[in-house]
Amino acid sequence: MFRFWPLFLIFALYCAPENPKPVSIDNSVKSLNPPVRAYWPTAGWKEKQLPGADRWKDLEKYAFTRTGNEEERKGIRTDGVVIIKDGYLVYERYAAGYSADMPHLTWSVSKSFVQALIGIAISKDLISLDDPVEKYIPEGKKPDTVTIRSLLQMSSGLAANEGYESGPLKSTVIAMLYTSGRHDMAEFCASLPLRAKPGTYVYYSSCDSNIVAGALKEAIIQAEGSELGPQVHARFPWKELFDPLGMSNVIWERDISGTFVGSSYVYASPRDMAKFAFLYLNDGIWEGRRILPEGWVDFSRQVAPAYGSTPEYEGWDESNMTSHWYANTGIPERGIEAPWPSAPADTFAAQGHWGQMIFIIPSMDLIIVRTGDDRDYSFDKDTFLKEAIAAVEKEQ
Repeated sequence: MFRFWPLFLIFALYCAPENPKPVSIDNSVKSLNPPVRAYWPTAGWKEKQLPGADRWKDLEKYAFTRTGNEEERKGIRTDGVVIIKDGYLVYERYAAGYSADMPHLTWSVSKSFVQALIGIAISKDLISLDDPVEKYIPEGKKPDTVTIRSLLQMSSGLAANEGYESGPLKSTVIAMLYTSGRHDMAEFCASLPLRAKPGTYVYYSSCDSNIVAGALKEAIIQAEGSELGPQVHARFPWKELFDPLGMSNVIWERDISGTFVGSSYVYASPRDMAKFAFLYLNDGIWEGRRILPEGWVDFSRQVAPAYGSTPEYEGWDESNMTSHWYANTGIPERGIEAPWPSAPADTFAAQGHWGQMIFIIPSMDLIIVRTGDDRDYSFDKDTFLKEAIAAVEKEQ
């Protein structure tokens, strides 16, 4: 999910105390216990119509009412919504020319996809959470070791600047995606200096995601050899993730070095995004086969431990970042509230710029996918979740 970081915030990050008082955080989460499935949606979602003609009225009024003209791009601009309940597609609607099989740019939802690939790579002994970055990218060698774990938990300590439209001239992510870093995004980001000890400071950074993606590529090349490795890497997301789930409408761009852009450039249809969510809802198992390693989904739902030692700064409490996902638990010891109070506490999510989102609610066996083109941030996720949950639960 893209953020806007004013210059005073960047200054605050650099001037933060080096040894803030640590606060213990209980990262325990209730393990998933998914139900036995009557079918798997590999070949496509089966539909189930919920009774009541006006069930979705309030949800549609909130999500699909567009205000303003196209030139201004203001207001709520939903492109698609898909809702999966108990394994069945119960709601689907599109706008702005999109359709069920059309891929949509997911922006930073891509980060959750690269997190899944790391889990798969771990299960194949290609990489480890506690591997140092320099094992794969020499530029990542620092006075304090940056690990794959700290990168996934957005606590690498690297001095990135996640500024966009608000500060493009000082933005690391703009340089990474479009200018000096675009040839090899992982190398560019790994070359950044440290501003904090790795594992102690939470800061949302697209650079962390692309370093992870670069490390995955190099891990595969190290395992397969320089001749075969790039080919294995190019097929890895499809062979190990997309094809087994039947995700047939997915595109993933790579940078000039051949690394998948883990921060930003997965395109997927909402139905395929829901399949990805269904994998996590079912604890990493698909059709009886374990795709994600045991415990990986629990790890994906645990708030990053570095919240306990991160000094407060403006905007740091906007989300409960985990491991390239977001939790709804809140962090009471730091005064951070749950971001979506209308949803159950076990809700977790993948989120992207301009309104892309996947919500997974295990206690309700519910998945909610939304794509959009919101430019003024008037779309409220909690209101959307409130309306969606109410529609699903409405008695007729």
